[in-house]
Amino acid sequence: MRIVFMGTPDFAVPSLEALLKSDDEVVGVVTQPDRPKGRGQEVVFSPVKVVCQREGIPVLQPLKMKDPGFLDALRQWAPDVIAVTAFGRILPPAILTLPPRGCINVHGSLLPKYRGAGPVQWAIIRGERETGITTMFMAEGMDTGDMLLRETVEIRPDDTAGTLAPRLADVGGRLLVETLRRLKAGTLAPERQDDAQATMAPLLKKEDGLIDWTLTATEIANRVRGLSPWPGAFTYVNGERWVLWRVAVGPEASGAAPGTVTRVSKDRVEVATGGGTIQLIEIQPSNSRRMTMAQYLAGHRLAEGLKLQAMPSSLG
Repeated sequence: MRIVFMGTPDFAVPSLEALLKSDDEVVGVVTQPDRPKGRGQEVVFSPVKVVCQREGIPVLQPLKMKDPGFLDALRQWAPDVIAVTAFGRILPPAILTLPPRGCINVHGSLLPKYRGAGPVQWAIIRGERETGITTMFMAEGMDTGDMLLRETVEIRPDDTAGTLAPRLADVGGRLLVETLRRLKAGTLAPERQDDAQATMAPLLKKEDGLIDWTLTATEIANRVRGLSPWPGAFTYVNGERWVLWRVAVGPEASGAAPGTVTRVSKDRVEVATGGGTIQLIEIQPSNSRRMTMAQYLAGHRLAEGLKLQAMPSSLG
């Protein structure tokens, strides 16, 4: 089959590489436009485009998905199927109806749970013990199309979004190739999603990282894991923004207000929450490197009774 692949970030790379090793032909790739990144605002290519350059695959990077020139170029590739993994844009009907065998998406959850742009992060934030990959025919709704294949992946107790995503991505590449194999063989059995069981996983923003200390210790620990590496969970200590990279659920608090430092030891700091305490293990203060709590405490004093703030002290 002639395949057009659409994808952008690291999560999409295993899908593209699996297709390149398969019996099908990747005739072209669509990825997001190059964007400036970092303090120097240097223009960088998407991870998917980097693979395309290495393999000599034609690439399209439309600013608008309904651009007539882009749609004409897509038609000229004459794909039998369009495969999509973490592309990052909603496909209009003109694209969904273009390939005769449809558009197939690799989604990072066990649909219908966690529809949306952040399924990996939200599964961890919500305390799930397992998630997975679902391949599906794409429809006009947000991840509402008929499911094709699903595979469960364990969420380990120490998983972050950053450690879970690569495992899911590898499964996604394998499942995509298997889905296309069965599509050609005529052995796929599409299954409609139960909308009543659907949950949403919206795109995360930087401000979603702000820790609410009235949550329970378990909820905060899950949030820290789910928000790592981006956008990062954070709080304010004496008006300074701290990113919390690694925490653990500690013992029950002794009636202290949420956000209060209840204990300072040589290598950990315990903070009261809305239920139990959180032990701070690895942090990153503003304008500093990532470090263990022990490294920070070796050169700084932190007093018991200190209240961690939900915002800089200058803002209230």
